[in-house]
Amino acid sequence: MEAILYISVSAIAIAFVILVIYIISTLKTISKTLERASNTVDDLEGQIKGVSKEAEALLKKTNILADDLQKKSEKIDSVIDAATGIGQTIQQFNTSLAQVGENVTNRVNQNQEKISQVVSWAQIALEIKEKWDEMRTRKQQKQAQRQENVEG
Repeated sequence: MEAILYISVSAIAIAFVILVIYIISTLKTISKTLERASNTVDDLEGQIKGVSKEAEALLKKTNILADDLQKKSEKIDSVIDAATGIGQTIQQFNTSLAQVGENVTNRVNQNQEKISQVVSWAQIALEIKEKWDEMRTRKQQKQAQRQENVEG
């Protein structure tokens, strides 16, 4: 019976050694895995710091660009306001010009008879001048012929 006891204790001891070896192996694997995870976390931490710095620099540049865009937008607004003012002035000028044209047309229509009379008198005056010039030319020709007759 003692032999069975030795065999049982030996089996238990062997099982315990196998269990310890298995636990040691598992712990080594877990240790390696945790070390890799730690290295990965360290790498990620470094990358996150780099990304954070880049994001911060990008945010600063974005803010500068937004300020610049705001200033330029204000300048463009003033240009657009000025262009709108010019457009309104041109529209007012066109309206005034149309009114002047309409007034001239109305006055011409109102004074059309007077204008016709002035044109008629102007034609008569031109005809009289032409007759006058014609008579003067004939008179000069007659005087020239008389002088030729006297000299000749």
